[in-house]
Amino acid sequence: MTAVKNKMSLTKKVLIGMGIGIFTGFLIRTIFADVAFVQDYIVNGLFYVGGKIFIATLKMLVVPLIFVSLVCGTSSLKDMSTLGRLGGKTLSFYMVTTAIAISLAILMANIFEPGVGIDLAQATTFASKEAPSLGDVIINMFPTNPISSMAEGNTLQIIVFAILFGVAVSSSGSAGERIAATFFDLNKVIMKLVVMLMNIAPYGVFFLMAKLFSEIGLDAIFNLINYFLVLSATLILHALITYSTFLKVFTGLSPVKFFKKMETAITFAFSTASSNATIPVTLETATKYLGVNNKVASFTVPLGATINMDGTAIMQGVATVFIAQAFNIDLTLSDYAAVIMTATLASVGTAGVPGVGLIMLAMVLNQVGLPVEGIAMIIGVDRLLDMIRTAVNITGDSVVTCIVAKSEGEMDVDVFNDPNAGRNEERVELGSLKEKNN
Repeated sequence: MTAVKNKMSLTKKVLIGMGIGIFTGFLIRTIFADVAFVQDYIVNGLFYVGGKIFIATLKMLVVPLIFVSLVCGTSSLKDMSTLGRLGGKTLSFYMVTTAIAISLAILMANIFEPGVGIDLAQATTFASKEAPSLGDVIINMFPTNPISSMAEGNTLQIIVFAILFGVAVSSSGSAGERIAATFFDLNKVIMKLVVMLMNIAPYGVFFLMAKLFSEIGLDAIFNLINYFLVLSATLILHALITYSTFLKVFTGLSPVKFFKKMETAITFAFSTASSNATIPVTLETATKYLGVNNKVASFTVPLGATINMDGTAIMQGVATVFIAQAFNIDLTLSDYAAVIMTATLASVGTAGVPGVGLIMLAMVLNQVGLPVEGIAMIIGVDRLLDMIRTAVNITGDSVVTCIVAKSEGEMDVDVFNDPNAGRNEERVELGSLKEKNN
């Protein structure tokens, strides 16, 4: 029994946890929806608490992981021009893939017309928050208090401070070398903590899925089935076609092997619906499974989780056309160009947390004069779609990470091609720890 358990990969365990959670959620909604004990103590008790603890432990690692790994990566760069080159390549690819994503979304929505025939006249109001301007986004990248930035989890500010700190470490001679050695040791400890957390992931995923699907009604999906299918298909198409093409053209690597290596990270992203919460797993996957050097991955992955929101951009494109069709409003070519530009720039200011894409969608709708109230109609299915687009987001982060690393000669292709690479890292030696204690 133990041998069989050890042979099962983490991905399979997480998928099993997800499947059982989804089934349990639907079962509770179908049979025990009106049973107070089940709702109070199981759904809003055990499932709620277990899921929240799992997300909290993931987020707990994000700030130290970003800061420590990025300091390690930056301090190891002897030529500071490399940092500028890394940044230029990364930002360019992120912006290009986002522009392609929103263009594909608009094309798909116009071909399949998911909003035609839907009456939004009775849509409830949606209170949209004011989206930050691009100028404010740039200004807010620079922290006035890095400790406060870490406490608030402001990823962009942490990245900027970590880069500056790493550059200072690299330029400080023997003192910097001693500091760098400490950070490299810290990085190993934190990565071990990530692997330990990944081993309890199947249980956390079960709690999240069981809670979510005990609350989601299929009627919400059926009422917007065309919108749901068009958006889902566009997300999947972008992930499989656009990313595979970019990976093959710019690196020559196998997209099939890439997606096989990404199974665990994609599953985590789908379960949490948060790019930021998935950073520890994405970074672990990039370095241990895909063979990317930490000096590249520590920069591209956190940055991607903050500014590379292809999935969110696709949602904004499909939703914009959907709402326009539902209200019988014709959009011009200049309107579509404005949507592409606004959604691409908005992705820079979109935090990698669940649901924030709706706030940015309000900004896009205002840009082309569409009624923001239309957002109220898609809220019912957005949580489920948010899970899919988060998986697309982190997949895009990893593709760009591979492209940049390969172009910089900072990728071990043998690790990428090795199907067993990183597998030993999956099994945190909790058992071996017990043996040592004994």
